[in-house]
Amino acid sequence: MARKWLRARQTKYAAYATVYILVVLTIAVVANVLANRYNRSWDSTANKRYTLSDQTAKIVNDLTQDAHIKYYDQTGRFPQARDLLDRYANLSSRVQVEYIDPDRNPQVARAAGITSYGTAIVEIGDKKEQAKSLTEEGISGAFIRTLKNTTRTVCFVSGSGEHRIDDTDRAGYSNFKDMLTKDNYTSKSISLLQQSDIPGDCTVIVIGGPTTEYQSNAVASVQKYVEAGGRALILLDPPLKMGRPTIADNDALSAVLAAWGVTLDKDLILDLNPMGQLAGVGPQVALVSTYNFHPIVSEMRGVATGFPLARSLQTKNMDKTAVQQLFSSSESSLATSDLSSPSFNPQDPKNKKGPLPLGAAGTFTTDQPDKEGRFVVIGNSQWAANSFIDFNGNSDLALNAMNWLSSDEDLISIRPKPPENRPINMTTNQLRWVRISSQFLLPLVVVLAGVSVWWRRR
Repeated sequence: MARKWLRARQTKYAAYATVYILVVLTIAVVANVLANRYNRSWDSTANKRYTLSDQTAKIVNDLTQDAHIKYYDQTGRFPQARDLLDRYANLSSRVQVEYIDPDRNPQVARAAGITSYGTAIVEIGDKKEQAKSLTEEGISGAFIRTLKNTTRTVCFVSGSGEHRIDDTDRAGYSNFKDMLTKDNYTSKSISLLQQSDIPGDCTVIVIGGPTTEYQSNAVASVQKYVEAGGRALILLDPPLKMGRPTIADNDALSAVLAAWGVTLDKDLILDLNPMGQLAGVGPQVALVSTYNFHPIVSEMRGVATGFPLARSLQTKNMDKTAVQQLFSSSESSLATSDLSSPSFNPQDPKNKKGPLPLGAAGTFTTDQPDKEGRFVVIGNSQWAANSFIDFNGNSDLALNAMNWLSSDEDLISIRPKPPENRPINMTTNQLRWVRISSQFLLPLVVVLAGVSVWWRRR
């Protein structure tokens, strides 16, 4: 009787159903346990909008001690912060995130000095910093300030027609200044016409495209500063003699750079690469997509940068300097020495053929073994202006150069990109076909399929 019962069809089906139910329950239990222990996600967005940047990953993975992120807000608002803060905890076991409700734990919030909801505090050892915003820039900036605990000041030289950091027009450097602020730099303007020495609080000086000649005392100040261990980003445009304003040769400043191993050519690079048309720029914009091996550009593989109205340069090592080229123009570029005419002849035998070096970085050996001067020279200044700094990788290049000059190599990386607006652009004919197919063809296919089924069953 028992054998007969075991062989019965109902018994087999019941056994199968029981096994299936147990398997499903086991899978569900294991999945829930793993989900509670490990928070993993897959970012399918084109620009990795929901993935922390390489810069943040470097900072977190290089931690040598535990870091605590304490977020103070109402309990109902915790989920909107978890999406970001838990990504930091997933990067390293050294990062712990704690969510605190000031209303339920008023004594804890009072001791921490919390006065408003949505406040995030980063604590590493005995140091702590408040995040300026609940964004990756805000949280990572708090990490940087906690780890560095130093003030880094970028001094923009003014007085000789340079780009100004308070200028919000196309030629201004206000966006450059804002990006430096987000990267926890302090920016200010200095005039070498009013003081003989560069202020001691300047971590890096920026000479951004002077249009008039530097006076001898200003040139001497720059030379003295770098050769004593200072850091400088020097951006010099070709001495164009067309349009307004004309650009001075600045031979005295160029002579100092030549003594350091960087010789600036008096020419204008024209890029005949057809990719420029696809990028929406003309031949006057030199496009760069390949880079040499240097910390400033080592992580910019495959990222294009653009330099409007640029000049070429030559490099060589000197007695106290070691100079390395950073990048060059494309093979389809050329350089003309005619700087007074807006037109050019690509067949002129006097033209120099590309690729042509555009940027270089060097170090100066001082008398102090633990202190070296650093300088970056680029034959163009407009690439960092408001009108062009958002072009592809220009902002990354600017911040990477600043990180290297200030000896913050651990922060060099590709920064997170803002959300992309990716519209679908279609011609009139394409729009017409989309309308016809969606309003007529697809409904007609459904109707014909229904008629076909009815006809066969009839």
